[in-house]
Order: sequence, then structure tokens, then C-alpha cells
Amino acid sequence: MDKGYESFQMIVRLEKRGIIVLCPPRSNAINPRKCDFFAYKERHLVECFFGKLKHYRRIFSRFDKKDINFMSFLHFTSIMIMTR
Repeated sequence: MDKGYESFQMIVRLEKRGIIVLCPPRSNAINPRKCDFFAYKERHLVECFFGKLKHYRRIFSRFDKKDINFMSFLHFTSIMIMTR
């Protein structure tokens, strides 16, 4: 969830379900809530990693039908991305 999707109703609904909201408050918020920027930064790194994984056609289109083959290629591409 980004700043653009932040609304009081959305945050209340997510917190009722037990979801921790990590998006920072808008700069013009009247009552800005506290934000854990370290956790927000970690979440951003994970999202960027999934974006990099989607560059590999074999991953995003799921050509491998067996789980073991898919997971092995997922591990392989993860290592390739991490060693760049």
C-alpha cells in the first residue's frame, strides 16, 4: 500500500484484520500516524526483488508444471540476482 491509497477507512479495515500498515502518512496529513521506516524500507526491498524476478519469463509464466522444477529455477534466478 502506497501513500496514494492511504485512507482512514482502509487503515481501520486492515488493522481490524490484524494487518500491520507500513505505509508512511501523507505529507499533508492532519493527524499523521507513526510509521516504522525501517520496516517500510525492508518491504520495499522485497517488492523490488519480486519485480526483478518477474523479468525472467520462465518464472512469471510458470512453464514448469512440477513444483520441484519451478522451485529449483526460482532458487537459481534468486542467486543470479543476488550476485549481480
